[in-house]
This record gives sequence, C-alpha cells and structure tokens, in this order.
Amino acid sequence: MDRAKAISTVSRVVVKIGTGLLTGADRYLDPQRVASLADQIAALRAKSMDVAVVTSGAIGAGMAEMGLAKRPTALPELQACAAIGQSKLMSLYGDAFRRHGLHVGQILLTHADLSDRVRHLNARNTIDTLLARGVVPIINENDTVSVDEIRFGDNDRLAALVATLLPAELLVILTSADGLMTRRDGTGERVSIVQRVDASIERMAGGADSAQSVGGMISKIQAARIVMAAGIHLVIANGKTPGVLEQVMAAQDVGTLFVASEKKMTGRKRWIAFYHRPKAYVVVDDGAKRALARGGSLLAGGVREVGGELGAGDVIAIRDLEGVEFARGVARVAAAEIPLLVGRKTKPEVVHRNDLVLL
Repeated sequence: MDRAKAISTVSRVVVKIGTGLLTGADRYLDPQRVASLADQIAALRAKSMDVAVVTSGAIGAGMAEMGLAKRPTALPELQACAAIGQSKLMSLYGDAFRRHGLHVGQILLTHADLSDRVRHLNARNTIDTLLARGVVPIINENDTVSVDEIRFGDNDRLAALVATLLPAELLVILTSADGLMTRRDGTGERVSIVQRVDASIERMAGGADSAQSVGGMISKIQAARIVMAAGIHLVIANGKTPGVLEQVMAAQDVGTLFVASEKKMTGRKRWIAFYHRPKAYVVVDDGAKRALARGGSLLAGGVREVGGELGAGDVIAIRDLEGVEFARGVARVAAAEIPLLVGRKTKPEVVHRNDLVLL
C-alpha cells in the first residue's frame, strides 16, 4: 500500500501532540506554538474532517509554573503539576481555536474509563457528539487521579486507544523527530513506510530524551501495534515542520507511515483486545491454539493451566504452551468450573469465538 491509497479515504483523524511541541526553551507553554498547531487542525476541520486531539503538556506546564527542572517522581507532585497545568493548557487551546470560530471540549480519561464497557461506550458517544457539533475534543489522561497512567502510561498509548475507540481511519503522532529512524539514537535514515512491526523495527526505537517527557519512540511503536491491528493507519511526523498536517493529509512523503491491517475489528472486539489488563490467564495446548486460529471457540478440554483470579465475564489472556499470549477473550465460566466442563457434550466453551480476539 502506498501513502495516497492509505490517506485517500480518511475522514476522521486523531492528532496526538507531545509536550515538546507545546513548550519553548524555558519549558513554559508557548502560545505561538499552540496557535500554529491549532491553525493546522482548523484547516482540516474546514475540509469537513473530524479531528480529535490527544494532548500532552499538563504536567510539563505545571512543572514550569512550580519552577521544576525535572519531571517529579513522587506521585503527589506529579498530580499537583497536572492539576496546575491542565487549566493553563486548555485555556491556550481555547484561545487558539476561538480565532477560527471553533469551540473545544475537554475530556480527561483514565484506563478504567475505557476498560469498563459502559463507560467506554459513553466516552465514545461523547466524543462523537462533540465532533458532530463541530467541536474539537481535547483529550488527556486524568493525571490528577490516575496512578497507573502517571507511573507507566503515556499519551502515545492513550492516542492509540482513542483512535481505536472512535474509530478513526488515521492517527497522527506529532513529535520532535522526523519519524522512525534507522538507528536507535534517532540518527540514520528515515523509514518511510512500515508494513509490519517486528523485532527489527523495535530495535530502531529508543526511549524518551526530554526531562518533561515519557515514552519516546518505543511507546510510539507500541501504539502502532494497537492501531495497525485495529485497522487504523498511523503516521509519526515532526510537529515542528511547518504545515506538517497538510503534508500528511496530502500523502506527501513526510514522517513514517505504519500501514493498517486490512482486516477490521468490530467495536466489541477492539474493546476486548486493547482496553484491558487481564488479571487471569489460561494456557492452552497446541490443538486448541490451532482451533482458535481457524475461528473456533476455546473448549475446556484444551485448557492446560489457569492462572490468576478467573471469574465469569472477565477478559482473560490466552497463552500457548510456551507462555506467549496470542489471544484474549471474555470468559464464560469461572476457574473452578473449567474441569467440570471437560467431557460435556453441550456448551463446553471457556471462551466463545464471538468473544475472542487473536492478537
């Protein structure tokens, strides 16, 4: 697939903006940078394109206000920075988009908001409604209350989950790099198109290089895995390049395009695959693994081990005999019931095929 084919059908896009693009050398939010990005997004809106923004910058803005040179490690300090910085961040976005006659809507999410099915659907409905009314959703992690997101999360993953939630046809991650480079330190040649994320692609990715940032290129590669599997294209591009969004949407050779899988997932299967941190797993034998690959259900006879606290209705990890997770699904039974199903002639499913996703 070439860029023109990938971009030609895009009508809904999620744009993720990193902290480094919003702040100047003094680490304070830079109104001119915010305005420049808003100008580009407004231009897409003028072409009747739905655009949702996933933004970093709240913690960085709070750090600057509190005179902190390095990102704190203590949770209360991170939360304090986010509380101070989020209002400043939204004020700048509001001013920048108002110049184009556009309203913005703030949405703060935690992992629990997207893993719970009802809240997941409510979040999607809210964003859909904002987009339908011509409002630009500005989405961030709710860092003031979420523990896991601050310690281990990053907005690249959040952007991938938001794109998958809607769903969008394209996720654009704007960063300070020109795209994925062939060397881990960010040098070498730019990779134009990635058809599949494998070990060689992961070796090219490095970590974060900013005192205000988390994640770096490796988190963007992890985000690519999510959206590509969901059937969504991803472009990683340099947000400091003038008119970069226009260039991306014109299918010019900027950044790195990660090509989506041709197979689309339903909304429910996307929810099963990407929005959970399973607390339980089952290990299955080779016969069961082959049956699942052919589109079958997971039967009790193929289960060799159960780990964690497995209850009916839980999303569980499904592993092969080597311990590699290759699928996820919604369990129909609790762990104690699995041995009782072996040998039954009717309904011996642990996970029905309609509730199962191959990863």
